Amino acid sequence: RAGGAAMEPERECRVLSIQSHVVRGYMGNKAATFPLQVLGFEVDTVNSVQFSNHTGYAHWKGQVLNSDELHELYDGLKLNSVNQYDYVLTGYTRDTSFLAMVVDIVQELKQQNSNLVYVCDPVMGDKWNGEGSMYVPKDLLPVYRDKVVPVADIITPNQFEAELLTGRKIHTEKEALEVMDMLHSMGPETVVITSSDLQAPLGNDYLIALGSHRKTNADGTKMTQRIRVESPKVDAVFVGTGDLFAAMLLAWTHKHPNNLKVACEKTVSAMQHVLQRTIKSAKAQAGEGNKPNSAQLELRMVQSKKDIENPEIIVKATVL
Repeated sequence: RAGGAAMEPERECRVLSIQSHVVRGYMGNKAATFPLQVLGFEVDTVNSVQFSNHTGYAHWKGQVLNSDELHELYDGLKLNSVNQYDYVLTGYTRDTSFLAMVVDIVQELKQQNSNLVYVCDPVMGDKWNGEGSMYVPKDLLPVYRDKVVPVADIITPNQFEAELLTGRKIHTEKEALEVMDMLHSMGPETVVITSSDLQAPLGNDYLIALGSHRKTNADGTKMTQRIRVESPKVDAVFVGTGDLFAAMLLAWTHKHPNNLKVACEKTVSAMQHVLQRTIKSAKAQAGEGNKPNSAQLELRMVQSKKDIENPEIIVKATVL
């Protein structure tokens, strides 16, 4: 269609996002929907839970959607023949049967549209002070490893999750690249290790993320583009950052399909803008010398609309 803005997806691009919902604040679908909409995507959300707020607060209340209820919602879409999607996006899940149902839905949607891209953040745990621990039940690991990752196209594990999925520990950048190759061989053609405890060339105040995109050329040969992104550490514990990251990575890889470097630069730069705005505002609210609380550290999403839409590149990626 003529006259569309250059940045807009040419055709209507539809995302099915199956994630948590919070009444107050930003995480899960609340962190993913706004950025995707701002960047021109139609977003259909299934709320896997509905909580008053994220669980980092002193109190939280709410409901959890089970796998039968997820199936029922999907069934409604199917009966109306509107179960056509270009992307599926998933994040934090605590339940193996729910996750298995997500896989069934993704497989069915891929039969409808062979070009469907499934973006999966395999949320399982993280490292604190070098020690990894899982914050989901252990029985989710085999489901992610054997069922979910094989149908995923883009995955965004942190270092600990990448280690869990492959059974390999990462101590060096070389080992990280080997782990990413192992992850490619399990299915996804794009792998981004969103954070790691690797030593950043720029120094200890920087966090390293690594990306790898494997594409098959027309003649069947495989090409892999690998990048490193170093971003300044922000001294606070945020919630919803992984959800925001995966959503923006979906958008920017769509707009730059064969340029993971640019997609990651835009994603990480936008991320920095949001986090810097959030920490500045949180510190102002908390007052001099006080540690900001959960409510004060909620992502400044709406205030960052322009940065999300058109991020000034403040973080450059290095091609490896």
